[in-house]
Amino acid sequence: MTDAIASEPAFPWGAPPSARYEALAEPFRAVFARIREGAVERDLKRRLPHEEIGWLREAGFPRVRLPRELGGQGATLTELFALLVELGAADTNVVNALRAHLGFVEDVLNSREKAWRARWLDKLAQGDLIGSGASEAGDAKVGSFSTRLLRGPQGLRLNGQKFYTTGSLFADWINVVADDDEGEVVYLQVPRSAPGVEVVDDWNGFGQSLTASGTAHFADVAVEPEWLNPAAARFAYATPFFQLVHLASLTGIGRALADDLAQRVRQRDRAYSHGNAARVADDPQILQVVGRARAAAYGAGAIAQLTSASLQRSLEANTRDDASDEERQRAALEAHVEVDQAVSLITRLVLDASTELFDALGASATLRPAGLDRYWRNARTISSHNPRVYRERQVGAFAVSGTTPPTFYRIGKA
Repeated sequence: MTDAIASEPAFPWGAPPSARYEALAEPFRAVFARIREGAVERDLKRRLPHEEIGWLREAGFPRVRLPRELGGQGATLTELFALLVELGAADTNVVNALRAHLGFVEDVLNSREKAWRARWLDKLAQGDLIGSGASEAGDAKVGSFSTRLLRGPQGLRLNGQKFYTTGSLFADWINVVADDDEGEVVYLQVPRSAPGVEVVDDWNGFGQSLTASGTAHFADVAVEPEWLNPAAARFAYATPFFQLVHLASLTGIGRALADDLAQRVRQRDRAYSHGNAARVADDPQILQVVGRARAAAYGAGAIAQLTSASLQRSLEANTRDDASDEERQRAALEAHVEVDQAVSLITRLVLDASTELFDALGASATLRPAGLDRYWRNARTISSHNPRVYRERQVGAFAVSGTTPPTFYRIGKA
């Protein structure tokens, strides 16, 4: 009976976010399993997950938040993030590659620009995928962009360079942020195949190496007026949404390493002379390490699920016609603070677990073909994109003096 229980997949990570979640997730789980099977090989060979993202597109995963009449599942945000945790357990590179697309879907669903919203709902329903074109690595000051959209005799032209263009190499469109003639921020969606657009896979981080988070070049790209987003702002819960995608990835890493560790301990047939049992699987000190890793994954999952509910509340307040501005602002603020609080805990839990798992295994666990180092490398890289030191300060400032956390994150010259 013990062995049967131990072999159960995903046992027990807690109650699902909704009564229908199992039915919602089941069609995707076979794809997640296929993605997980090749995760170590892809990491070792640095093979980008073009095929794997294709499987998700075929399964309709990028459309999961769209209403059913548009080919989606009408998933809530709490359901979406639970799915991202499961996908993150398979491969966090894939989650990160879809991050910009998922955020753009929220832009569309929340947009009050009816013509723009209808146009993009149609494209998303057809399966179009969106990549990121926001961050820059150049000399632009914080809050401005070197990438420029300028109007000339021949119409609108886009010039510039982006870095951290996560997912763009897999996408049909790139969601670009630029400054216009007057220095105002503008959002536009540019076809990846447009003349003058080049996406380069030059991301060389030691973790999350398969996200295609490298450079995108825009050289005198002719921009059609309908590519511009008429709204100059993103959805109300944008910042916590993008941060929570990272936390879902971290939670997925925690689950994957906990399962991986338990399986390796169960199968291990070599023991130390100074251990506590003839079989490693019976050694109480080793079992403690396994239990601590699973507890970390459980805690991260519980925090992520609870936090995702704050984004759902912000969404509902933002889309209710009878909601007051005060209600909307309050819901958005709560989502920001809850995610900031979650960053500190989930980051610590998963980073610690990704290091401590080696305490339960022998030196052979450090061999590269085992792929166990990728858990820490990926977690450390994700955490660097989502630096907890500032989140902890923001939570403290809010708790002490009610200081509102920033509603957008930018990086650049001071």
